[in-house]
Amino acid sequence: MPRPPDPAKRQALLAGIRAYVLRNGLADLSLRPLAQALGTSDRMLLYYFGTKERMITEAISLYDRRPLLRARTLLDTVGTPSDVQGLRRFLEEMWRNFSEPEVRAALPLYLEVMSASVLHPDRYGPVMRDIVTEWTDMFTSILRELGLSERRSRTQATLLTDASLGLLLAPLADGHWDRAAAAFRALLDTLEPGWTS
Repeated sequence: MPRPPDPAKRQALLAGIRAYVLRNGLADLSLRPLAQALGTSDRMLLYYFGTKERMITEAISLYDRRPLLRARTLLDTVGTPSDVQGLRRFLEEMWRNFSEPEVRAALPLYLEVMSASVLHPDRYGPVMRDIVTEWTDMFTSILRELGLSERRSRTQATLLTDASLGLLLAPLADGHWDRAAAAFRALLDTLEPGWTS
């Protein structure tokens, strides 16, 4: 009877995999160099994770600095906004969190994983859909707490999610983070009047 996988070893491997792909990206990722960098074998990686794609998506989904988790932690810390001004402050603080170096360093990898999930859902699963759904659901819930209808909350949350993702991804190409931050504030200026029930 085969020995069950060691959970502590699996967690250590995930941390190493995450660090490796943050440094090297996905484009040329091969199991053998990855395994060598981690001091293990490609066979052992497949034993623990089944497939390369599953291994990558799991390493990313458990990343404690990922943007959505940081937003949820912020929400837990300050509480659900009880008025429009509180929502504005929460969103501005959320955007500031995106500018932290370790978060920005992870964004190119997120873009790669999201793109791969759109192009190859059979291998990477619905990562992009799940990210968009999680963000939209979080914002919808906050807006519902402010008294907006389900439909209006969902529409505002969709606009906020989709526009924010674009504003996070575009500067990866052009480097204009200051312009993206100004555009995010302008987006909030535009949306804020619609947050009153």
